[in-house]
Amino acid sequence: MSGDAGRLFTREELALDPVDLAHLLLGSVLEADGPDGTVGVRLVEVEAYRGEDDPASHCYRGRTPRNAVMWGPAGHLYVYFVYGMHFCANIVGSHDGVAGAVLLRAGEVVSGLDVVRRRRPAARGTGELAKGPAILTSVLRIDREQNGADLTDPASPVRLHVGERVPAEHIRTGPRVGVAMAMDTPWRFWVEGSPAVSTYRRGGKRRVRPAS
Repeated sequence: MSGDAGRLFTREELALDPVDLAHLLLGSVLEADGPDGTVGVRLVEVEAYRGEDDPASHCYRGRTPRNAVMWGPAGHLYVYFVYGMHFCANIVGSHDGVAGAVLLRAGEVVSGLDVVRRRRPAARGTGELAKGPAILTSVLRIDREQNGADLTDPASPVRLHVGERVPAEHIRTGPRVGVAMAMDTPWRFWVEGSPAVSTYRRGGKRRVRPAS
């Protein structure tokens, strides 16, 4: 897929089980337009969430107005508000009517660096510019208005581009962050060695192993 780097993903390419989609998204570039410019971020850390068979998923108890986007079709942005102060962004996968999405946890800024520095003047280094799901959405200016945005549409304010594929041996996996259920499910995936990957803060030893 590296020969296609730069083009937009198609909906069919993103219609995958969330775990498979998580692998695919690492190395891809999410681009968002804002009032002060356009920013592109290479995704380096994500978390997979399924539907009614995943106790940590927003869709575990069925479809609601809040989680409706997560039920498909694939290729849309699912944005939710958390802790009364932050937005988190997810890319919807699976097939229409089957819930599943991948939470975007961290990225490396690859375009619009000057814009990002103005948005985050206190960041200590480039690795801190889009580190963590709430910071990532803040840097990209993603909020509730972008909920449902079609990432495969060139006219969309948020778009998902094919990037350089991350080799499997450079992908690591471990438990998801901050979930109250299915805490040991190893569906958080990240690019080994990226300075933008967030610190795992849950109690106990960090479990790291090559992704299968």
